[in-house]
Amino acid sequence: MNRSIWLLCALGGSLAWGQGDLAPATASNPARGHVQQKSSESISGAEVAMDAPVLTIKGFCPERKRVAGAETPAACETVITREQFEKMAAAIRPNMTASVKQQLASLYPRLLVMAHAAEEMGLDKQSPYEQMIVFSRLQILTQGVTRKLQQEAGQVSHEEIAEYYRKNPEMFEEYTLQRLFVPLRKTEPAPRAGDKNGSLNDRNKDSAEQAASSERELDEWAKKLRARAAAGEDFLKLQREAFDVAGVTVASATTSMGTVRRTALPAEHKEIFELKVGEVSPVITDAGGHYIYKLEAKDRLAIDKVKEGIRQTLEGEKSKEALGKIQNSYSTELNQEYFASPPGK
Repeated sequence: MNRSIWLLCALGGSLAWGQGDLAPATASNPARGHVQQKSSESISGAEVAMDAPVLTIKGFCPERKRVAGAETPAACETVITREQFEKMAAAIRPNMTASVKQQLASLYPRLLVMAHAAEEMGLDKQSPYEQMIVFSRLQILTQGVTRKLQQEAGQVSHEEIAEYYRKNPEMFEEYTLQRLFVPLRKTEPAPRAGDKNGSLNDRNKDSAEQAASSERELDEWAKKLRARAAAGEDFLKLQREAFDVAGVTVASATTSMGTVRRTALPAEHKEIFELKVGEVSPVITDAGGHYIYKLEAKDRLAIDKVKEGIRQTLEGEKSKEALGKIQNSYSTELNQEYFASPPGK
């Protein structure tokens, strides 16, 4: 069973589609009676009228009470119009493709007939099916209210976008940067085969001492390189020198970061946002190494270039706030004696 069919089975079985305005037309329902279907060769799907039948299930008419042992009347049939079918398809998957609609049309009659048979047996009122139906309903309504709140959150005005842009100017600034990187420690050559002199503890001690010495040396180098960068030396030249000292081999060193926004930089490097054009930052050290930045240019994006991003941000904030009001309106207490994990688990 492919993924599309599985999805239709999972969702189709939980959709209460056969009631109210979506009730299928039957021979015993004159208001939704059978309409002669036009040939598919003479009319395209887009030209089919909304009240025209697109699916006819012969031998199925749930509104009629069947007498035990009696045969199903030949005229018994259920008709699904285009409007009914498209409402169901849109509920299952918006913008459903024609091929998936065909799969749904093949699957739906079986689901409808089998579900009706289950109801005649009273399974919808028996355990565990009654509880499963209730739980499915809760899931569907939860998805519905979430979607509804998201749709309402999408109503963001031009004034709200302009206000957000005005109050958060730093979020729309662009920085043209150069960055000099110095590793935390040197890249040590791999030990030679057969070089196993001394105990394991001695070798570990020597390795730790070498690492500490390497870190101190490169820390000092970072400070020296920063001073030289601030004095106007070429960043690329300094980067190559830093790699040479650290024993790092690269095919082509680079220092240009191009134009970036704040979100493209680690939060720990926020000092660079206070730089003036032409200034060099202090050495910024984190778990990755030592970093030195130079601000080459600073600009602010026009609102037309960022308004869609602002709209999405505001939609997310509104949706989160609306959902939060519901989700934070209750509290839960558990009987820990009942829910406690069994011993040894």
